[in-house]
Amino acid sequence: MISGAYVMIFTRDEPADRAFLRDVLELPSIGDGEHWLTFKLPPTELGVHGHDRNDFHQIYFICDDLDATMAKLAKKGVACSEPQTADWGRSTAMKLPGGGQLGLYEAYHARA
Repeated sequence: MISGAYVMIFTRDEPADRAFLRDVLELPSIGDGEHWLTFKLPPTELGVHGHDRNDFHQIYFICDDLDATMAKLAKKGVACSEPQTADWGRSTAMKLPGGGQLGLYEAYHARA
């Protein structure tokens, strides 16, 4: 029934955030190469978590080694927040040029 998902990032600086996803995170894309890009995402999982807000969603990219990924991002000028550890894994946040942020985490659970 469902053949895919479309995730949207709303931003105040579309060109800068698109360039970040293309050049820094190296996500492949289709589109005109600059002004409109649709990015291919790696295998994706969807979790449903309780929260005080009902219309609240977050995007986290998953990596196999959080420290190595943070080091690679740092070489590209990306600052990440201090890693947090929980029973499900370790996580950090990286700031997008447009002012938003994306999560990044190393999962401890079995991956779908």
